Amino acid sequence: MGLTSPASYTLAHWSAPEGEWSEPDLHLFPQDGHRYEIVDGSLHASPPPPESHEATVRGVVTSLRSSAPPGWWVCDRVGIQMGDSNLVPDVLVLRPRSSGSVWCDPADVALVVEIETPATQRFDRLLKPSLYAEAGIASFWRVEPGRATPLLHTYALAGDRYQAVHSVEGAEPVKLDAPYPMRIAPAAWL
Repeated sequence: MGLTSPASYTLAHWSAPEGEWSEPDLHLFPQDGHRYEIVDGSLHASPPPPESHEATVRGVVTSLRSSAPPGWWVCDRVGIQMGDSNLVPDVLVLRPRSSGSVWCDPADVALVVEIETPATQRFDRLLKPSLYAEAGIASFWRVEPGRATPLLHTYALAGDRYQAVHSVEGAEPVKLDAPYPMRIAPAAWL
């Protein structure tokens, strides 16, 4: 088995747009596990998340899908277009009869879920919730991993910002009402 010399590597060439970044620019990037998003015309890139993050995403999706009424959609990594911003939450719940487009309209989104990693913690706690609230998305969940069980924080839109509703962890199921009635036990997400 031979080694490839550095001279034989090919680098992808692209250039930044002359003005602000926009949704079509996101198609320039490879499907390499990084998350590429646009906030007010500026590009934001997050490194690929660890496998523990992916396991939590799968657990949250499974919990939400098992309680979803007919017609509701639970998706992971589907984008939301909000003016000059294109965000990709870890999980989202779409209302019945949503448009089904590649980039969802915020009016179709009933819940967004962000699962923190060390690289995304500030983005998931500060910037993304403010943009989701500004877009009028009714419910936001933030999951803190790295504890004995994940810690779920739920928020409901109150005016133009989110208000904390619940903090849930452990194996005992807790009843939640938004975006639809369900029982959640974050320990099941491990």
